[in-house]
Amino acid sequence: MLSKFIQQARKKNNFTQEYIASQLKISRPTYAQIEQGERDLTIPEAQKLADIFGLSMSDFLCEKEAMQENNLENEKFTEIKNALTVRINIPQKNLEKFREVLLYILSRIGSRPNVGETVIYKLLYFIDFDFYEKFEEQLIGATYIKNHYGPTPIEFKIVVERMLKNKEIIKVNNKFFNYPQRKYLPMREPDLTKLKDARELHHIDEVLARLGDKNATELSAYSHEDVPWIIAKKNGTLEYESVFYRTSKTSVRNYDEPD
Repeated sequence: MLSKFIQQARKKNNFTQEYIASQLKISRPTYAQIEQGERDLTIPEAQKLADIFGLSMSDFLCEKEAMQENNLENEKFTEIKNALTVRINIPQKNLEKFREVLLYILSRIGSRPNVGETVIYKLLYFIDFDFYEKFEEQLIGATYIKNHYGPTPIEFKIVVERMLKNKEIIKVNNKFFNYPQRKYLPMREPDLTKLKDARELHHIDEVLARLGDKNATELSAYSHEDVPWIIAKKNGTLEYESVFYRTSKTSVRNYDEPD
């Protein structure tokens, strides 16, 4: 769990709870609740902790230790922080929507053998960015960063930990063609009243019908052909506005039709 990872990272770096709490501008007892899994992190707190531990935001949320590369780590983290300041927060109501959309995806295709965590990342990305291209509105409005395997929603880890804690989903460690796979299965029905209108549900269904049978390798390769991913800096934020420069490979909007 992320809380355990934070505790281990703090001890490994010989930081006291008092020091970390002071950096987060919270009390030590409040910080202790984070390490005990009794309090959720906010996105700004997660970004600050990643910085303190010398990790990228994506590595921190995926509970991975950073790798030193050619002594460029400090420069790399500065670039990541600057990129993430563009769109680091989404409203609380959208986090609730994120949760219900995720539950809907899992209820529809979560049991398929190809659908692990990486596939879910890409489906959420195309649901968000395709909707923005078609309607010039945000559906979830999550923040996606560019990593080696394609777009990754940074809010995913915090939302999923909260859902696991509330027993809304379960996590299953599996294998797909002998590769490790992390799956999530729903424990309740999604609340579709969180969607704004039937258009949003229709759009999600369309993306799942079009991409839901693809495996992680196929979806990662497809996302690498998408302009938002291509033009983003490594570990930087993918910009929604760049969907209007998509090529025919990934564009989902008929620009010949009147608005």
